[in-house]
Amino acid sequence: MSYRALVFDDDQEIRQELWSFFAMKGYEVFTFPHPASCPLSEEKVCPCSNGQACSDIILSDLSMPIKDGLSFLEEQIKKGCKCKHIGLMSGYFIDEYVSKANLLGLKIFKKPFHLSELTSWLEQVESEIDPNRKLLDWFLKNVPKDFNPNVR
Repeated sequence: MSYRALVFDDDQEIRQELWSFFAMKGYEVFTFPHPASCPLSEEKVCPCSNGQACSDIILSDLSMPIKDGLSFLEEQIKKGCKCKHIGLMSGYFIDEYVSKANLLGLKIFKKPFHLSELTSWLEQVESEIDPNRKLLDWFLKNVPKDFNPNVR
């Protein structure tokens, strides 16, 4: 079974490391330097239906240009995002951010974190994913034509 992860971080080195990490685990990985560079941000309502999602995991940095990760993830949840496994990472969490992330049901990763912490989360996530689920492909059809997930 293959999985899909969407990763948002404005730091190219972190995107590269996370892309490599997920890819080594067999994930199809899409990385973005900020939420506005992803087709998800343009949708007014989540186009996924019947409980199906376009991704198994969304992992976002908190501090990014144009829109911060917490606001982006909150918007996706309010739009009806069907992804059940969403994480937020940052080297700077104030109580307000932690409270809001907890209310949204986000997994929190405090930077710098060890990849073993991410591995533990993925093991839990993967055990909860229905092996018969089908990821919707609208997302892939809406990725910009010049986007290449192998170019990080």
